[in-house]
Amino acid sequence: MDTNSLAILILLGSFFVMILLRFPIAYAVALSSVFCLVSMGSSLSDVCRLMVKGISTYSLMAVPFFITMGVLMGSGGISDKLIALANACVGWMRGGLAMVNVVASYFFGGISGSAAADTASLGSILIPMMVDEGYDADFSTAVTITSSCEGLLVPPSHNMVIYATTVGGISVGSLFLAGYLPGALLALSLMVGSYIISVRRNYPKGAKFSLSNFFKQVATSIWALAAVVIVVVGVVGGAFTATESAAIAVVYSLIVSVFIYKGLDWKGVWRVLDDCIGTLSIVLILISTSAVFGNCLTMLHVPDMAAEAIVGLTDNRIILILLLNLILLVLGCIMDMAPIILIATPILLPIATQYCGLDPIQFGIMVVLNCGIGLLTPPVGAVLFIGSAVGKTPMEKVVKATLPFYLCMIITLLLISFVPDISLILPKIFDGYVPLAAPMG
Repeated sequence: MDTNSLAILILLGSFFVMILLRFPIAYAVALSSVFCLVSMGSSLSDVCRLMVKGISTYSLMAVPFFITMGVLMGSGGISDKLIALANACVGWMRGGLAMVNVVASYFFGGISGSAAADTASLGSILIPMMVDEGYDADFSTAVTITSSCEGLLVPPSHNMVIYATTVGGISVGSLFLAGYLPGALLALSLMVGSYIISVRRNYPKGAKFSLSNFFKQVATSIWALAAVVIVVVGVVGGAFTATESAAIAVVYSLIVSVFIYKGLDWKGVWRVLDDCIGTLSIVLILISTSAVFGNCLTMLHVPDMAAEAIVGLTDNRIILILLLNLILLVLGCIMDMAPIILIATPILLPIATQYCGLDPIQFGIMVVLNCGIGLLTPPVGAVLFIGSAVGKTPMEKVVKATLPFYLCMIITLLLISFVPDISLILPKIFDGYVPLAAPMG
């Protein structure tokens, strides 16, 4: 065995062994990279240099700002207002509270950008409310956790920023715009699934639609929804960069949460910032260690080898796209979202663009949605565990109740994979984006 093959074996072998032993993902990434570099004769100072280089990127400054904005808004009393707005929109339908859950997640996701925050915040309100109205607890939890994935697609999603930074050369504004229609498509598919189940189980309808109540709730929620407008319009319009917009959004969120909605006092603000530090430290450690791991992959030409191996199986574009989705889904079952984006993107993106004709932005939406589905699948499904805890329902029952919604999400994923304009039409119209690859027709 030559030195290169041995280094690849050490890198990937030690990484997957530590994953199976349930090491924290940051430790698994860091230690496997250290083992690999040492086997190649590199010094530990190279590891430190690569870690610092991995997070010394201006665009990455947007990530902590967006996370802080989401936590401030999520703790600032906006959940009830967004639920009321969603109820005014769709609560009149059969299974109205399930529809409210899905639509509220679309609104809230555009503020928090986190599926876990969505599940914890909205779920703690909506799941008990649904159970009291006669909905089954496992169904209520399943709707909550699956709809929370909308927040991963709807801007401002910090995972989109991580993807854009990993790929390089992609406008964050275009990527933000690309998430709106896929997020809406996912919401629509989940609503169809919820409606079918609600009709079969005779779940109740809500109150009749009232135009006056709708406008009242819009007026109440406008301060929260304006945060998303500031970010997206500012970035797409060129008024400021993604990082600058994120910083402005943090200040705006602080003002809205403390002075307008009054959901936070100053002690609460410090508590929220303290929580943010814990989250940010995890994210930044993952980014820095993944930079070292990615450097090892590049030096060992693993992306080229993976491309040759996958393309060697078939030259059929449709089968290749299905294989890419399958790989990402399997990775989602054993890894968290950020490491998948950071590690798998450099390997799979060349296959997606060169052999499948996918645009990098379209592929980014595919990656994020695949990772979102992974958040709902055992054994590492963080959102699945949070939903089970919030809904006080055994995880086995939640997984069983989620099966129809998995189907809805897979259908959405396939549509995104094979219909490029679902992801690309808004960036082309509003941001003048020109696809970097010839997308499949």
